[in-house]
Amino acid sequence: MRLVGRFRILFAQLIIGWTGCGNARPPTLLMNILQMSQTLFYLIEQQPSSEKAVDYLRQQADSFQSQPQIATFYRVFTALPRFVGRQVIDVPADMSFALEQIRPGFTVTGWTLDRLARVWWLLQLPVDNETAYTKTISQLFKAGELNELVALYSALPVLAYPEAWRFQATEGIRNNIADVQSAIMLHNPYPADQLDEAAWNQLVLKAFFTDKDVSQIIGLNSRKNAQLAHTLADYVAERRAAGRSLPARIEELL
Repeated sequence: MRLVGRFRILFAQLIIGWTGCGNARPPTLLMNILQMSQTLFYLIEQQPSSEKAVDYLRQQADSFQSQPQIATFYRVFTALPRFVGRQVIDVPADMSFALEQIRPGFTVTGWTLDRLARVWWLLQLPVDNETAYTKTISQLFKAGELNELVALYSALPVLAYPEAWRFQATEGIRNNIADVQSAIMLHNPYPADQLDEAAWNQLVLKAFFTDKDVSQIIGLNSRKNAQLAHTLADYVAERRAAGRSLPARIEELL
């Protein structure tokens, strides 16, 4: 069976989003993951000179579906850049809209093709067994190199069992690699949806401390809270006392 249907069929299938999927039952999760997988694959197909990449991905997915060996899953995830390339992808407006309908807040704008393909590949992992699923992906987080970690943190909004990744998200916030920080902090709806107040506040503070463009943090205003305002007020006072300028938008959170 082909992994990707026609785009007009996809729009007919987009009947539910990812909001609240933390309490969803497996059929709902499966439907959303299938829709996301199809949409991402369609986007891969639309990229210039993507024929070899598409053939490779179809071949690997068919092979994994017929014989779902974890070693194969890991091997393909690691090897993907060699077969699909690292060019920045083009995301038409209708594709951005489709992704937003499946998973509100999720965007792939500015991604490279290998990052997109890796997130798509993660969606090929069976979700019927939560323990096996989370263990398999957790091992990728533990062993991942820079670009692999960027893809993994970018995938958090579309993975099954979203509550299972909360601790991993905090690990990304504590990470000192700028690209990894950006993958979890910016244009990523997972933190606002899933992190508790303490972890959320840590994300916002780290974003200010590392000079991130906080306007790209999803939920920045909706997750304002008194403790964050208090901590930021101290930070603002320190910068003013030192004669330093204030980061953009920080005063909105006080």
